[in-house]
Amino acid sequence: MAAPNIVNVATITAKTYYDALANTNLTSLVLNAASSGKVIKINSLTAANTDGTNATPINVSYHPSTTTAVGSTVSSTGYAIASTITVPADSTLVVISKDTAIYMEESSVLAVQATTANDITFVVSYEEIS
Repeated sequence: MAAPNIVNVATITAKTYYDALANTNLTSLVLNAASSGKVIKINSLTAANTDGTNATPINVSYHPSTTTAVGSTVSSTGYAIASTITVPADSTLVVISKDTAIYMEESSVLAVQATTANDITFVVSYEEIS
């Protein structure tokens, strides 16, 4: 089942996940596993630059055909949500908000990347719907 019907929802579980990227790899932040029976609704994604001096570009992408574990390097084909958007020093950027929510089908990943290691923290708020 790639896209479960969410008209008759049995469960909505609210979740928040975060990652302070220690490298510059494209990294899986949220995974909707194959055969999960769930749709994941991304409500918000923020990127905070913790470097007090330097701006850092970030990338965010959606990968519809992968099951890369959360925290692992993503190598599959993805589609840009944000591409080389600069987060100023000591600033926060809202990449996804409730106004621009994204639904993730099974076997898909939301991936993030910072061009400088140890400078960006990502926080994602989402719902698992089944």
